[in-house]
Amino acid sequence: MADKPKKDGKIEGEGSYSGTRAYNEATAKFLKGKVDEAARDAERALESKEGADLNAAEAKGKAGDPKGWEKASSRPK
Repeated sequence: MADKPKKDGKIEGEGSYSGTRAYNEATAKFLKGKVDEAARDAERALESKEGADLNAAEAKGKAGDPKGWEKASSRPK
């Protein structure tokens, strides 16, 4: 694929420096202020009416192979 010039004149190929920078900044912002809030929200959700459904979904995810692909002979590759 050909590199495309950006508005500021810099060329970015498959490795997007500006995209990586934006992702890293957003992640750092989340880690600085929102992790504790998200943990409290998750705890409240587990204690609510939907808690049983959330715990069941977690158990299903931890069980692995939810689609049964390991047992299927025609497993997509």
